[in-house]
Amino acid sequence: MTYRERERLKWVCRRFSGAIGYSMIGVCAFIILSLPSIFNPAYAATPSLAERVIEHRLVNGLTVLIVERHQTPVVSINITFAVGGINEQVGQTGLAHLYEHMAFKGTRVVGTTNYEKEQPILDELALVGTELDQRQRDLATKGGGATAEERAAIESLQNRLVELQAQASRYVVGNEMALLYQRHGGVGLNASTGKDVTRYMISLPSNRLPLWAAIESDRMANPVLREFYKERGVVMEERRLRNDDSPNGLLFETFTSAAFRAHGYGVPTIGWGSDILSLTPAATEAFFKTHYGPNRATIALVGDINPQETIALIEQTFGKIAAASPAPPLVTIEPEQRGERRVEVEFDAEPAIVIGYHKPTLGDSDDDVFDVIDAVLSDGLTSRLHHKLVREKRLAISVGSDASHPGVRAPNLFVVTATPLAPHTTAEVETAIYEELERLKREPVSSQELEKVLNNLDADLVRGLRSNSGLAAQLSLYQAVAGDWRYILTSRDKVAKVTAADVQRVATQYFTKSNRTVAVLVKKHTERTVTAVPAGEVRP
Repeated sequence: MTYRERERLKWVCRRFSGAIGYSMIGVCAFIILSLPSIFNPAYAATPSLAERVIEHRLVNGLTVLIVERHQTPVVSINITFAVGGINEQVGQTGLAHLYEHMAFKGTRVVGTTNYEKEQPILDELALVGTELDQRQRDLATKGGGATAEERAAIESLQNRLVELQAQASRYVVGNEMALLYQRHGGVGLNASTGKDVTRYMISLPSNRLPLWAAIESDRMANPVLREFYKERGVVMEERRLRNDDSPNGLLFETFTSAAFRAHGYGVPTIGWGSDILSLTPAATEAFFKTHYGPNRATIALVGDINPQETIALIEQTFGKIAAASPAPPLVTIEPEQRGERRVEVEFDAEPAIVIGYHKPTLGDSDDDVFDVIDAVLSDGLTSRLHHKLVREKRLAISVGSDASHPGVRAPNLFVVTATPLAPHTTAEVETAIYEELERLKREPVSSQELEKVLNNLDADLVRGLRSNSGLAAQLSLYQAVAGDWRYILTSRDKVAKVTAADVQRVATQYFTKSNRTVAVLVKKHTERTVTAVPAGEVRP
């Protein structure tokens, strides 16, 4: 970075520090030190970042990544498990997402007034609830009505379940974990579950790091599945809102399950409704013990901390947790698609379309090319799809693409989505999208477009690194899915090597009809029955 560039960046940081946030000046200082030049795309990604990340691995397999930032007395922490919906078995879909909910219910210490008295009630609750679920499933598969004896047995179990839930609730301290963090200045407590990973995050004052270590090591070692059936009902309602009663949610669920016939990526992360209602405390606990050991986790901490003291604290708390046994291997491979698949979803909503093509996973050289194609097609208002479909032809309200749907740990999909602008149809939009994909095959992408991709990638890198929580999230994510957090640095160099010829080759190889799945949201119209009107009679 030249003197002039360095001074220019300092001016930008001072100019926008008030608008962006109190810590922006410190963040910019980090960027100045980390990036050789954010204005020169010829430079490789941040060597200084590689030097600043302190990596430590515990005997039990837990990976710890630390970056010091002393601008404000705050630390952001992200715990990422390399566990998600992809690890579930048939009949138990939604387990990873349900466990994420249950992980906030507390432990033997947090969330209860007396665990010794609560435990036997929870044990009986699990037995009664499991038996009730089984009897109801048996009745549903049998067909016909229930006998008086069956109805009486089910009613008895239902009443007992209600009684036990009432007894257990006397010992529950609702939301205690969140309240503990809140009282000590914690913000941003949250979690998420995807096909590849499960993540837990929090930011808090640096001097409260011992509190975090005590809470989270306890949660990792001793979760208690209290209020299980209540939370299972919450998840079912979430499924109804996000999938069953959401036009876009149902469209993507149908599309993804059509694209993947064998692989777990075809199953919604939230799970199928019948599976959710069949999940038991025993199955959930077994899933936790199998997959959520410290050897499947990465903890990234970024902020005002002392690395040596932090590592010692984590060793004293998380180091006591035993490693989990090796998880069952993921053996299912999606067979090659041999013909276009098309599905329609009827819904009382405006039409939409999703088009997807099978592609390689993270780490494959062609995956880097798809990142470039994604940016060329839909990154920004001047991107090809937006310019052609939204601005020039006015065929669509919106259009976008995604180079890694629904995950990255296995071969996935390159997806294009669009919403037509009335009175235009999904068929018109689909044709226009194919024209742009064919153009990628015929015409080399210009050097200006490739340069724009790198400039935007550099900007995304800066945005991703400028906040403590953003950097912690990226470090832990890529350690989990790529096996090395340094992927943040190397991916930029890989994209920089992509040529126009690479784009043409990949577009020609993958953007074919036989490799394509198309899902269309069709507006459902209520049919009106018309009856004949006798001559001379008038009806409204």
